[in-house]
Amino acid sequence: MRIGLYPGTFDPITLGHVDIIQRAMALVDRLVIGVAINRDKSPLFGLESRVAMVQAECDQIAARTAGEIVVHPFENLLIDCARDVGASVIVRGLRAVADFEYEFQMVGMNRALDASIETVFMMADARRQAIASKLVKEIARLGGDVSKFVTPPVQEALEQRYRG
Repeated sequence: MRIGLYPGTFDPITLGHVDIIQRAMALVDRLVIGVAINRDKSPLFGLESRVAMVQAECDQIAARTAGEIVVHPFENLLIDCARDVGASVIVRGLRAVADFEYEFQMVGMNRALDASIETVFMMADARRQAIASKLVKEIARLGGDVSKFVTPPVQEALEQRYRG
């Protein structure tokens, strides 16, 4: 069984993330969505909320595909998380050249830690390349319409968060 790991903070999950998840399902039998606990970041949503949003989106994707999707929170090294879930492939989404520079360094470090785990880069769909969780949160905070960037349940969660 080919297992892939798609890691991120998913704060919140966007249509860009959903696009990568759907396309990654064609590459693996099981896709683990690693929801990162990153103490260096200050997420808008707590871990439980982020996991719930990701799970809801993944349930819909899994219903349309033949593969299995598992949502897995993690706080350790990415390469250790990949080992923990049995992943032989790490899936990373790219939006722009700036993403590649960071990801290139990450791949080098991960290969030094465990050369048996490959990293696969997937370019975001052209319609989704500008979507970044950080920008989506900023638009929502300022009362803008984020419906082009997230699903309705995530939009509602953003609106509730900023209203409260």
